[in-house]
Amino acid sequence: MNELLALFINYALVKNFILIMFLGLCPFFGVSKRLGDALSMGIAVTFVMLSSSVITWLITHFLLIPFKIQYMEIVVFILVIASFVQLIEMIIRKRSVSLYRALGIYLPLITTNCAVLGIAEISFRGGFSLLESVASSLGAGVGFILALAIMSGMRERLEISDVPESFEGLPIAFITASLLSLSFIVFRGIGL
Repeated sequence: MNELLALFINYALVKNFILIMFLGLCPFFGVSKRLGDALSMGIAVTFVMLSSSVITWLITHFLLIPFKIQYMEIVVFILVIASFVQLIEMIIRKRSVSLYRALGIYLPLITTNCAVLGIAEISFRGGFSLLESVASSLGAGVGFILALAIMSGMRERLEISDVPESFEGLPIAFITASLLSLSFIVFRGIGL
């Protein structure tokens, strides 16, 4: 149990996909302008990460490895991820049209989000058990939500701040993200 908790914390903080590994930056910058949109995107990405990690683990261990077709892993992983993204997209479109519009192009881009593919690949390459795969993908998802939430809070605050004109928009977002990333480096010292 301690190993699973360590994996969760490791991927949420120490190996944060956005702020340490720099994976999934497209939705990070695109959807982090408003906290509500950022949280919704983070939950959607976490669901896709968790679901696709479980399914890809099962497919890997019960299909790819037994039939010695591990070379198909990327194709299979992308198909599984795309299926879950389609499911999320249909659910959000039915439940909240305003959220669907707010997430815009970034919702289908979850399919090609390297953070989602990254956690499936890490589980595969790391030889994780099913529970380890769940813990790491859930930790990565929580870290994704955490990074989006912090960044969106900072960007909302920056909108009402007196920022020089040449730094408005993405330039100040990049500076803010780099400082936020530096703050997450301290978690490497906890030794997980």
